[in-house]
Amino acid sequence: MDIQSIKQRFGIIGNSPLLNRAIDIARQVAPTDITVLITGESGTGKEVFPKIIHQLSAKKHGPYIAVNCGAIPEGTIDSELFGHEKGSFTGAHEARKGYFEVVNGGTIFLDEIAELPLSTQVRLLRVLETGEFLKVGSSKVIKVDVRVVAASNVDVPEAIREGKFRQDLFYRLNTVPIYVPPLRERKEDIILLFRKFASDFAEKYRMPSLQLDEDAKKVLINYHWQGNIRELKNITEQISIIEQNRIITADILWKYLPLSQTNKLPVLYKKESTESEFSERDLLYKVLFDMKRDINDLKKIVVEILQSDGDDKAIQKNKHHLIKQLYQDFDSTDKEDSENIEIHQNIDETINEPIQNSEVLEESHSLQKKEIDMIKRALEKYNGKRKIAAKELGISERTLYRKIKEYNIK
Repeated sequence: MDIQSIKQRFGIIGNSPLLNRAIDIARQVAPTDITVLITGESGTGKEVFPKIIHQLSAKKHGPYIAVNCGAIPEGTIDSELFGHEKGSFTGAHEARKGYFEVVNGGTIFLDEIAELPLSTQVRLLRVLETGEFLKVGSSKVIKVDVRVVAASNVDVPEAIREGKFRQDLFYRLNTVPIYVPPLRERKEDIILLFRKFASDFAEKYRMPSLQLDEDAKKVLINYHWQGNIRELKNITEQISIIEQNRIITADILWKYLPLSQTNKLPVLYKKESTESEFSERDLLYKVLFDMKRDINDLKKIVVEILQSDGDDKAIQKNKHHLIKQLYQDFDSTDKEDSENIEIHQNIDETINEPIQNSEVLEESHSLQKKEIDMIKRALEKYNGKRKIAAKELGISERTLYRKIKEYNIK
């Protein structure tokens, strides 16, 4: 059977090369008993391909069953797939056949395979390798002949790295992979699909079919379609029911497209942090480190000015201004909450880079001496009134109190 005949038989719409490639692989692998793994985003129509494989295989006269592994609770998944004996667990009032036993001689489609618990993955691996399994609560080995087709919309190799999926099971399932492309990778099929859905809904609801103008076609083609074919079908049904005008323009179409997807500006995405990535705390440390480096540079400039021999009044005025500015920089740090102060202290302990130059150390001592002199003069001028003296110096009373204590000023 050729690709076009398969499309007609299974109701597949589209002429995308990627879609044709997926159908061709399914057609070629169907006559064998090889296990197949179908990958693709949610809503791309992965559920059609197991049916193609089953109907074109030697087991086409046997049973076919589709199982959504993500919809079965973890506590009952083993019983659902492999069956259980009477009394094997609370509530097991009678023996029950599992899906694998029921579908013996046919095909089982395991959708959302990555949702299987690790313990169930071990059981499934044994079935794939030997065709044997044990019922829950039984020691009797059951032999079956079942063709397994699996599908997943998650990145299975990533799940393996996270320890959520067994690597040996992946290799056993992935004998022949089939990739079903998302709608945005088959743009040439979007208008065809819209017309098909519009025609179906027009017949279902007994109303004229929708028609798209040129601008509306461009919107459909360039839209992201995160929900893929399922999203396109839902939107087509909404418009068919609600809109009285059967000629659909771009303005009408935009009313039905989710606003969250129309904005393609970059956004922050919260992901589990890894050792190779910056966390928010790392970024904060970097910012504080840069601030500390700038303050150290400012200190060096102030020291150079204070060590100059000039007596010009402008130079002295600049000295006084820079010292006040330096105090203000320190004062802004004092006004932060205790948590930020603690972070600053941690930064000082972890990333502080001491100045190695001996001349700079001497200049720092000289700056300290001049600070003490200025504080003493201000206190003497205002008879020890710290509040007024702090205002004169351009710093807070708290900072002045800390300096008095630090320099042991009487």
